[in-house]
Amino acid sequence: MTTLVPGSAGVIVGEDGLARPAWAATDPLMRNYYDQEWGLPVTDEQGMYERICLEGFQAGLSWATILRKRPAFRSAFAGFDPEAVALFSNADVERLMQDPGIIRNRLKILAAVKNAQATLELRNDGGLVDFVWGFRPASTPQPRRPADIPTQSAESVALSQALRKRGFSFVGPTTMFALMEAVGIVDTHLLASHRRGSSGIWPG
Repeated sequence: MTTLVPGSAGVIVGEDGLARPAWAATDPLMRNYYDQEWGLPVTDEQGMYERICLEGFQAGLSWATILRKRPAFRSAFAGFDPEAVALFSNADVERLMQDPGIIRNRLKILAAVKNAQATLELRNDGGLVDFVWGFRPASTPQPRRPADIPTQSAESVALSQALRKRGFSFVGPTTMFALMEAVGIVDTHLLASHRRGSSGIWPG
């Protein structure tokens, strides 16, 4: 049994007594992702590269779809090791286009390869992690309800532009804001959620 939190639109208290947004309240896969991963800081290159790729594949689709396919994505893309993916050939791209476990979008697959190559290039200039975290804003949203959560920000626009200049693809401002939410750069957990402030980066 779940119950809505009075005065906090979109926040649902689950059977475990914990408050979550509606999108993370019912599907066990989404709930576990929300409780254990979403919004926690990602500070390793491989993890950041994976998140950029998956956010790109998510464009136009639901995150639940990507999450269900993530094991297949990891298998198909060499565990998202940028050094391995950077060497993918045209034959690898054709192989991936035949893989029913992933999103078979040629432009997105090519972007993952291109982004791996760009990730390696960034090692000469501080690395991908520091580059992305360099766009952390001075403050974070304080949403009481889902409608209060922005879909992009000045920082996500700037990050998008900067990554494109470095050779990345499928890194639009909205996609990059979703990345910033996912890796802890901003905290868009609803104020009534049990996960608010869990990143350790922002206060609750």
